[in-house]
Amino acid sequence: MRAMILAAGRGARMRPLTDAVPKPLLKVGDKPLIAYHLIKLASLGITEVVINIAYLADVIKNTLGDGRQYGVHIEYSYEPEALETGGGIYQALPLLGDEPFLVVSGDVWTAYPFERLPKQLSTSLAHLVLVPNPEFHPRGDFTCEDGLLGLEGPHKFTFGNIGVYHPQFFADCKPGFFRLGDLMAAWINKQQVGGEVYCGEWYNIGTPAQLAFLQGKVITTAYS
Repeated sequence: MRAMILAAGRGARMRPLTDAVPKPLLKVGDKPLIAYHLIKLASLGITEVVINIAYLADVIKNTLGDGRQYGVHIEYSYEPEALETGGGIYQALPLLGDEPFLVVSGDVWTAYPFERLPKQLSTSLAHLVLVPNPEFHPRGDFTCEDGLLGLEGPHKFTFGNIGVYHPQFFADCKPGFFRLGDLMAAWINKQQVGGEVYCGEWYNIGTPAQLAFLQGKVITTAYS
């Protein structure tokens, strides 16, 4: 299995921290956020990693290089202008192969056990990890019943920006800017998206306050 880490966004809400440092390179402890993903992937034998880059692209490339310091091989998908999540993944498809691949956002910090993700998708085109609704997103995104995601229901959860996708998930897409959420909704309506709810440690780092909170915690995780 190959993996993709989303790292093209500007992180405007993190300013001024992101004026000179891309959000995935902001440090938690002694490592950049994105390094925790790379180390975890390498430990699972997932060594072929694609990273999409746009804002401060050269800073990311110069910092991470070819990935050997983390035990992986990195290929970069450069976007002259950020294509949003859906467009960014679609552009990178030639680098991701013909089999299901893992995608995770570079600004997420989590103890989720990636080894639990399916390596094959026999009954759906995607498998998404949901989390309990954080304060900044109380309405949630999707329901999850018997491993199948839905759009409507009283108990919604938030998409945790971790998922496995079959390339066919993007079969009807066109190059350019588009959001992954719109594509998810279309496939969920066709009952083609499975998933799970993860209730462990998960942090989406979107503001300086959220970063400071995470930096101040002493957390023992599978990433350590």
